[in-house]
Amino acid sequence: MRFDLPRCVKALTVPVPMAWGGLLLAGFAMTSGLSACSGGEGDGPRFAFVSNGVDPFWNVAGAGARAAAAEFDVRVDLVYPEGGVVDQKQKLEDLIVRGVQGIAISPIDGVNMVPLLNKIAETTPLITQDSDSPGSNRRCFVGVDNYVCGMACGELLKEALPDGGKVALFIGRLEQENSQLRRQGVIDVLLGREPDATRRDSVEGTQTGNGFTIVATRTDDFDKAQAKANAEDVLVAHPDLKGMVGLFAYNAPACLEALRGADRLGEVKVSSFDEQEATLDGIEAGTVLGTISQDPFQYGYHSIRILNGLAKGDESVLPDGGVHRVEPKIVTKANLAEFRMKLAKDVAAGAK
Repeated sequence: MRFDLPRCVKALTVPVPMAWGGLLLAGFAMTSGLSACSGGEGDGPRFAFVSNGVDPFWNVAGAGARAAAAEFDVRVDLVYPEGGVVDQKQKLEDLIVRGVQGIAISPIDGVNMVPLLNKIAETTPLITQDSDSPGSNRRCFVGVDNYVCGMACGELLKEALPDGGKVALFIGRLEQENSQLRRQGVIDVLLGREPDATRRDSVEGTQTGNGFTIVATRTDDFDKAQAKANAEDVLVAHPDLKGMVGLFAYNAPACLEALRGADRLGEVKVSSFDEQEATLDGIEAGTVLGTISQDPFQYGYHSIRILNGLAKGDESVLPDGGVHRVEPKIVTKANLAEFRMKLAKDVAAGAK
C-alpha cells in the first residue's frame, strides 16, 4: 500500500486561520455508568454509543451522538467504561440484556473481543467507531485513516527537526487497532520509509533511520498519572531527547507537564493527537507543534445516523466497503482560532 504523504497531509489541513474561548467541556461531565449519560430521549429506538474509556475526547463524540439523537428522534445511551477491557465487556453484556436496538463501539481489543462482538451482532446491529475490529461481524466502521493520521503527526515533528534526533512515543494502549496504525504511521514517516500500513515495529528496542531514533514507545493503559510518569522517566533516561509524540488525547498534556517540571518546555518538540484544551493552549503558546483532530463529533453523529437507518431496515446507510471515513484536520497555530470556534459549535449542538 502506497500513500502520497504530501497529498495526504495537505488533505488533512484546515486552510483558513481561526479564534475561540475555552469552553470545550461545559455541561459534559464524563461518567462510567451504563446509561448515566443519556444522549437523547426521542420516541424512536434506543442505541448505545460505547467509548474505550473516559476522556474529554469522548465528550465531543457524545455531543455528536446527542445531536443525531435529536435530529432523528431516537434515544442514545453514552457508555464510558473506565475499567479497561473487562469493564467494557461487562457493559456490552449488560446492553445485550437490556435489548438496545443498536451499538456503536470503540473496541479496546478488536482481536480478542471478536467472539463477544459477533455475539452482539447476532442480536442487534453493531458498528465500530474510532477503532475497528475488521475480523468481527460489525456492519461498518466509522473513523479516520489512523495510519495516514499517524504519518501526518510524524510529519509535524519531522519538519520541526530537520536534523533528526531522539524521539519518544506515548500512547494509552497498543491492543487497539487505531493505536497500532497511528504509531506505525509516525515511525514510518520519521524513519523515511515507504508507507506500509501492515508493518508493525516491535515495542522493544529502538528503531533508527533518516537521522531519527525512536528510543521508546511507552504505554499507560489510560492511567493519566502513569502517562505523566512515563514522560518524566523518558526525559531522565534521555537528556538529549529532541521530540515527544502524544498519540492519545491526554498524552501530549502529560508530556507538557513533564517538560514543565524538567524546565525543558519549548526545548523538546511535541506533536499530538486530538483536541484537549491543554494541547490547544500549547499550540497557542508555541510549546506544541500541532495536533491531529479526528473530528470526534462526526464519530458520534454518523454512528447514530447509521444505526438509526439499520434499525429501520435501510441498508443504504452502510458505506461502500464497510468504512465511513471521517475527515481529520491538522491543527496548528495558523488555524487554531477557527478550529476552536468549530469545536465550541459542535459541543453546543450536542447540548440542545
